[in-house]
Amino acid sequence: MRVLVATAAEKPHFLGMVPLAWALRSAGHEVLVASQPELATAVTGAGLPFAPVGRDHGYWRMMRAYSLLGVLERETPPFGKADAPEHEVSWEYLLEGYRQVVPYWWRMVNDPMADELVDLCRTWKPDLVIWGSVSFAGAVAARACGAAHVRFIWGADIFARMRGLFLERMREQPAASREDPLEEWLTGLAGRYGVDFDEELVCGQATLDQVPPALRIPVSARVPVRYLGMRFVPYNGRAVVPAWLREPLERPRVCLTLGTSATDRFGGYTLSVGAVVEALADVDAEVVATVPADRRRGLESPPPNVRLVDYVPLHALAAASTATINHGGWGTVLTGLEAGLPQLLVASWFDNPMLARRLSAQGVALNVPADEATAERLAEQTRRLLEDTELRRRARRMGEEIRSQPPPCSLVAELERLAAERGSAPRTTVSGTVGAARRGER
Repeated sequence: MRVLVATAAEKPHFLGMVPLAWALRSAGHEVLVASQPELATAVTGAGLPFAPVGRDHGYWRMMRAYSLLGVLERETPPFGKADAPEHEVSWEYLLEGYRQVVPYWWRMVNDPMADELVDLCRTWKPDLVIWGSVSFAGAVAARACGAAHVRFIWGADIFARMRGLFLERMREQPAASREDPLEEWLTGLAGRYGVDFDEELVCGQATLDQVPPALRIPVSARVPVRYLGMRFVPYNGRAVVPAWLREPLERPRVCLTLGTSATDRFGGYTLSVGAVVEALADVDAEVVATVPADRRRGLESPPPNVRLVDYVPLHALAAASTATINHGGWGTVLTGLEAGLPQLLVASWFDNPMLARRLSAQGVALNVPADEATAERLAEQTRRLLEDTELRRRARRMGEEIRSQPPPCSLVAELERLAAERGSAPRTTVSGTVGAARRGER
């Protein structure tokens, strides 16, 4: 079958999809990745064919402007309460959140590629489209050409969680007060290609979920989500494993990484790397800090126990480390957990603080919010990270849980079945027909 992987140009999101793409290729299927031109290097570097569609989005340019005002330090509605009890999440909070994320995030990253993505699907005719969490244009394009489509999420399903709460709160409002910014936008976008809106455009026919069961969040039956659990397989892009990383450990090793998005998208870190490194100078461990050469201001003379490296494949570094300090991004955290590492999380952005809270509650990580990360506290918590045997035991157990999930290759047969079922239905782009067919299948 032909499989199109569709995602907005976000490198961390794409990297998580690579193991599944290669599982499909290894099973003999034809795989093509479609995204905005900016993602070309990452895709071709993964050995996958690439089709550029549309133009690069301006989302991060806008966010850099807002960050100058301190906007990024505040909670991000409606997802800042994704792990809160339902009774604490109000209609006003959810509505205001949707009013922000739909026009200033989802529309910004999808609209620039939608036309060419639909054209690609209608000409290349994939049997299956796998689309990233917020790349709704992929779902629309799949429906426009009659292909099956599944959603691929990078972490806990905060999107379906808050969508379910939103729909419930909206039903509680008087008819005249109901408003759904997501439906309004997607109805207009899909209608351009003869596709009707329904919640399948939001959640997919199925959802590929790499998160271990212990870290998943409850999702209401009010949204039509069908999860396909899949093992997280770390992939960090093209890399060379350095010789020193293959040498036996002589003392504990701490991996310090604050993520690539901070420098790639914001031009800096949320913490002073120099201050963090100095805080770890007296810790009895080798600290391997992954800091690009152009971001080492103040690190000209690192402490003797600190090794500065420009880049090391994280999965290889995690496998040769004792613990990790990081920013709480899902890819980084799951890579550490897959290796069974206890973690010190210094989170500040989007769903990272939620993940830090959940890992702390599970007893596999220590949580220091970024605005509380003093040098003294970081040093204290790092020593605890290395000394707490229960923390290490629980981290190893969660690593075993991750490795026990079905590997990507085991999902191929199910995806083939989904594509075959959709292939038996007529492929049409006449307005109304596709949406009606989907409703009849439920």
